[in-house]
Amino acid sequence: MGKGNDWPAGLAAGFASRLASRFASQFAYAVPVVAGCVLLSGCAGFMGQQDKRATAQLLPTMGSQVRGTVSFVERSDGVQVNYNLAGLPRDSDHALQVHERGDCNAADASSAGPVFAPAADRLKPGVRVEGDLGNIHADSNGVASGFIVAPDVSLDGVRSVLQRAVLVHREPIDPYAYPQRGTGTALACGVIRAQ
Repeated sequence: MGKGNDWPAGLAAGFASRLASRFASQFAYAVPVVAGCVLLSGCAGFMGQQDKRATAQLLPTMGSQVRGTVSFVERSDGVQVNYNLAGLPRDSDHALQVHERGDCNAADASSAGPVFAPAADRLKPGVRVEGDLGNIHADSNGVASGFIVAPDVSLDGVRSVLQRAVLVHREPIDPYAYPQRGTGTALACGVIRAQ
């Protein structure tokens, strides 16, 4: 016999063929499984957790020229409210508020109802309600652009601003003043819709 690996040629070829076939079939199953795992983990990392988003196109009320967009992005510390508005009186401050109803059909936006306050906070003197987002400032060109973080609202649940109206008012507001004074007439109104 010879040198130790003297298998008959046919037997060695058959063994090698079966070994290659078995390896190929296991490899054929393993490749898609590994590739699928890599793709899914890559997509999850690429996509990340999607932020909830909404936007409102504000149109002028009767006699006003104010228009623009207000967008909402839910973050861990609240909702970031980005605004870009034009046509405001120059060098002026204005209240930005979410109102109860997503209805801007009235010429003066009164169809939007009262300021959004899901808790009974509106009944307590000196307490800021959730719909009072804050005041915005128009520059010397009548443009207001920036953002506010609103920690007391969300884009789902009982404190959701979706399908409500966002209004820009003629006057600024002091949310802690008592008795609360009005914010004047609305200059623009838009319905908040999910993106």
